[in-house]
Amino acid sequence: MDTTTVAILILAISFTIMLVLRFPVAISLAGSTILTLLYIEVPLEVVGQRMIQGVNSYALLTIPFFILAGQIMGEGGLALRLVNFALLIVGRIRGGLAMVNCVACLFFGNISGSAAADVSSIGSIMIPMMKKKGYSEDFAVGLTTTAAIQGVVVPPSHNLILYSLAAGGTSIAALFLAGVVPGIILCVCLMVASYFMAIKKGFTQKHVTPRKDVPKVLLDGMLSIMPAVIILGGIFSGWFTASESGAIACLYAFIVTFFVYREIPLSRMWVILKRSLRTVSMVLFLIAASDAFSWVLAYLKIPALVTDALMQISHNPIIILLIINVLLLVLGAPMDMAPLILIMTPILLPVVTALGMDPVHFGIIMMLNLGIGLLTPPVGTVLFIGCAIGNISIGRGTRAMAPFALVLVAVLMLLTYVPSITMWLPNLMKH
Repeated sequence: MDTTTVAILILAISFTIMLVLRFPVAISLAGSTILTLLYIEVPLEVVGQRMIQGVNSYALLTIPFFILAGQIMGEGGLALRLVNFALLIVGRIRGGLAMVNCVACLFFGNISGSAAADVSSIGSIMIPMMKKKGYSEDFAVGLTTTAAIQGVVVPPSHNLILYSLAAGGTSIAALFLAGVVPGIILCVCLMVASYFMAIKKGFTQKHVTPRKDVPKVLLDGMLSIMPAVIILGGIFSGWFTASESGAIACLYAFIVTFFVYREIPLSRMWVILKRSLRTVSMVLFLIAASDAFSWVLAYLKIPALVTDALMQISHNPIIILLIINVLLLVLGAPMDMAPLILIMTPILLPVVTALGMDPVHFGIIMMLNLGIGLLTPPVGTVLFIGCAIGNISIGRGTRAMAPFALVLVAVLMLLTYVPSITMWLPNLMKH
């Protein structure tokens, strides 16, 4: 075997072994990179240089701001207010509580940008509420975990920002725009599916908000979704950048949480800051390590090799895109979403761009695809959280979410092969 082939094997095998041994993903990325560079006799200074360059980006300021804003609002009673707001909108419909779940997850995803935060916050309210109203535990957990995946598609998804960096600086504003219509379609499809399943299973309870409570519910709902309006409105109007919108959203969240809602004391802010710092540190370390790993991928010309290999299988874009989707679905089961974005984007982006696909379009496909991976064991972070909240086994949770996961797959195929759905809003705003 030639030197390049051996180097690729060292990179792949060492990375896999470290993951199997339960090393943190960032350590696995950095360790396999170092071992490969030692073999091909490239100075190890490259690792440090690439890691520093990986986090030396103004766009990265967006991530800590969005994480902090989501943490503040999540601590301050945002989830319950969004649930009440959703109940006011669709609670009157038979089986409407299931639809409320979908709408509440969409609203909270517009704030937190995280599926895990979505299922933790909304699930802790909706799952007990649905059980109290006569819905089965399995149905409540299956729907909530699946609906939470909306958080990785709709802006301001943290994963869209990671993709932007991995894709060489693809416009964050364009990615946020591209996620709006798919997010709405995803919500509507889940609402329709949950409605018919609820009716079929006899879960027909309605919820009518008392007339005297309507003004307060409306006001609380409007105040709660305002961070999303600030973020999206500011970016789309061009008034400020994504990073600036995140900073303004943090300030707004701080004022509303501690001086309007006033459900938690100001001293709680220290805990929120520590939790946010811990999350941001992990994300930045992962980005730094993945940048060094991506440099080795490019040095060994792995993206070009993957492109050639797929083109030899078929020149039909439909077949190649199907293979890519299946590959990502399979990889999403044993690996978490963020590292897969940072690893697979440099490999697969040249393939899809060779087919004429816009990087923005591919970004949304990757988000939904890998989001489905958050529902599948053995990693299945969102599924595990939902099952823990609902106090059911992983097996029961997996069976319960399977019908709703099929809806996600159907929407994934629709978005893959009808690019105008994803690109309509970015193209419209471009003009």
